[in-house]
Amino acid sequence: MDKKRPVNIDGIYQKPISSGQENINNQNKSINEITQTRVQNTEMINDPRLRRRGDSLDYGRQSLLNSNIPNKEYKNYRTRGDLGKTEKKWSKRKKTLVTILVIFLILIGVGGWFGSRILGSIDKVFHGNVFSDIQGIFSNTTLKGENQGRVNILLAGYQGAESDEGALTDSIMIVSIDTKNNTAFTMSIPRDLWVNIPSIGYQKINDANSNANFNQAGYFKGGMGQLQQVIETDFGIPIDYYALIDYSAFEDAVNAVGGITVNIQSPDPRGLYDPNVDKAHGGPLKLPNGPVHLDGLQALALALARGDSPYAYGFPLSDINRTQHQRQMLIALEQKALSAGVLSNPLTITHLFDAIGKNVRTDLSLADALKLAQLAKKINTSQIKSYGMSYSGNNALLTTYVTPTNPPQDALIPRAGLNNYSQIQHYYLQITSNNPVVQEDASVTILNGSNVNNLAHKEETYLRSQGFNVVYIGNASTEYTSNFILDNSKNSKPNSYNFLEKYFGVKPSTSSSSSAEAIETQGYTSNFVVVIGQNWAKSH
Repeated sequence: MDKKRPVNIDGIYQKPISSGQENINNQNKSINEITQTRVQNTEMINDPRLRRRGDSLDYGRQSLLNSNIPNKEYKNYRTRGDLGKTEKKWSKRKKTLVTILVIFLILIGVGGWFGSRILGSIDKVFHGNVFSDIQGIFSNTTLKGENQGRVNILLAGYQGAESDEGALTDSIMIVSIDTKNNTAFTMSIPRDLWVNIPSIGYQKINDANSNANFNQAGYFKGGMGQLQQVIETDFGIPIDYYALIDYSAFEDAVNAVGGITVNIQSPDPRGLYDPNVDKAHGGPLKLPNGPVHLDGLQALALALARGDSPYAYGFPLSDINRTQHQRQMLIALEQKALSAGVLSNPLTITHLFDAIGKNVRTDLSLADALKLAQLAKKINTSQIKSYGMSYSGNNALLTTYVTPTNPPQDALIPRAGLNNYSQIQHYYLQITSNNPVVQEDASVTILNGSNVNNLAHKEETYLRSQGFNVVYIGNASTEYTSNFILDNSKNSKPNSYNFLEKYFGVKPSTSSSSSAEAIETQGYTSNFVVVIGQNWAKSH
């Protein structure tokens, strides 16, 4: 409170007590005179009888009672003047101060040792102090990406600077939160993906973090910024925040919550086995199919295992299987950490924050983390989806590749070809969009039946931007007068059908015909085959 603020007695501001005759005159005033002066002129009065040592903000009631003013009249006095406004203003300040005290009592007072440990870990991770903690607790921050409806966090795991792997991020994952629909998914990026890292050249993507000196506008500083640049530029996936996690943090976090349970679903009836995981990291790994309870070291072994030994089994897709297990365990850890038994145990919470504080680097502030926690509360963790980039099956996005290095390395590249990330970009668009055309994921073939060069490529760019999966473009065998569309989807893609009809101005044909254009489209298996004619070329 401002010490210079004048004392307020039932809406009458009191002047400093004067000496001499003026003070005597004031003492001789009757209660009726005081009341009349207050009601008519709202003049300030000063009566030492109305002021007693130790009076609180409510001492006006005591003073008036001592002056023999009836209690029923006191109520009228309390509703006049500025007292109501003053109490309202100061009550808000009191509530704020009480809230701060309560929070710090929880963090520090509940076994002060626990609280101080937790605060220390929080400040280490979020680069804060007690003052920034207070600001973070009471701020109402807006996360990057939140206004667009999606927040993407890049998670990368590494074995620590002391390991032989150095800064290589053998686990790369994106946690994506839909802030409008309160849903989320995780998506792994294979560590063996062969990419062009701007500051290094062609390397596996897990090497991007090794560029500790990376510093370019628009990206994080250090190696995680270099990794962010590759992901955003090549895959078209915006990154808002990052967290770089030493694997020991994962092990400690699992132990802190008392272990996690995961359901092993290996295609091998024996389950999983990988003798290549060393003893220091929980190996050799051997787990049966079905629900299994893992402690921290066992969880770490599963996070590292990819079955690349000739004696291993249960890992037909090697690193793809490993990333599946990593996503599975991350969700299991989140569910366990948010369970009532964990949240109500100060010792467990302390150990959990210790694990995070020692081994996590992030650009999130405490205010950001608290806002993320608010968003997480709205998400049903059992409904969090898990995505990966497979290199097998009809929907494979990647394919195997032998690098031209000396010695050569086994790696992965996009199935569409080296540096062709169009299918990966479309995949991300498909799983994040609410557009019905995008959700149908219709495949399209475009044939240029005009005499205009690169027209098929131009239409490919546009249709991709609208959510279509363009799988092939090329030239038709001859020129055609008008557009033609063959619908191989058998009416299973109605939104895509309607879009193509409206855009190209021709109704897709659902049955074969003897026209030259129809014969041109035979042999293609995509959902739609579009033949661009001369009329379209002239108008576009």
